[in-house]
Amino acid sequence: MRQRLIDILKSQRWENFIIAVILINSVTLGMATDKDLMASFGPLINGIDRLILAIFVVEIVARFIAFRFQLFRDPWSVFDVFIVVMALVPATGPFQVLRALRILRLLRLISIIPSLRRVVGGLISALPGMGSIVVLLALLFYVSAVMATKLYGDQFPDWFGSLGASLYTLFQVMTLESWSMGIVRPVMEAYPSAWMFFVPFILLSTYSVLNLFIGVIVSAMQKEAEAHTDAELQSLHSDNTAVLAELRALRAEIGELRQKLTP
Repeated sequence: MRQRLIDILKSQRWENFIIAVILINSVTLGMATDKDLMASFGPLINGIDRLILAIFVVEIVARFIAFRFQLFRDPWSVFDVFIVVMALVPATGPFQVLRALRILRLLRLISIIPSLRRVVGGLISALPGMGSIVVLLALLFYVSAVMATKLYGDQFPDWFGSLGASLYTLFQVMTLESWSMGIVRPVMEAYPSAWMFFVPFILLSTYSVLNLFIGVIVSAMQKEAEAHTDAELQSLHSDNTAVLAELRALRAEIGELRQKLTP
């Protein structure tokens, strides 16, 4: 019985069914944000939502029966349990804000689709390497914000009047959103040499430090893909070894039978 349940939960059909349920749930949650739709089909939408939640609960219970406490050794299974538990919290009174968190059920696609799991795994493995880059970017922003406040704060208090305002303005400049006509050129009208500050800042922040983020993430993704490939090759090698062992045993049995049948 338990093995049969495990086979069902690991089957491709069950996986496709859960993916379809999640996608339907994402549509109903989006429809629930439309007041006109809720006025016309509110009971139907809420009924579908409760039915889908019941399916998720049954699935989690079935997985617990099948895998017992090993279920909580898998981080993705713990993530699924957390999402379902959050959906079960009453969205009334002080917990009304949790109604918006129902859309988190869509994130269950990450735990079900292997390619998405590999992407998220690569991002998580990139976090340690990104820490040093974050510190470097923070130092660059802090030094630049102090300089900008001292240089341009008197003439442009809205943009550089305080350290916080300078940090926000420099963040806008780093994203290249209206940085030239909106920020730099007006500053250059009062300070013609301001380009000597902003151009190096953009080169260092946008084109250097941010590209380091991309490099670390790409490297982590590549390692994650290589690890997945190695695991598949190892599994294939193990299967081939088992098949060869069975063939050797079969040949040995055939040889013994021939010897017994030979007069």
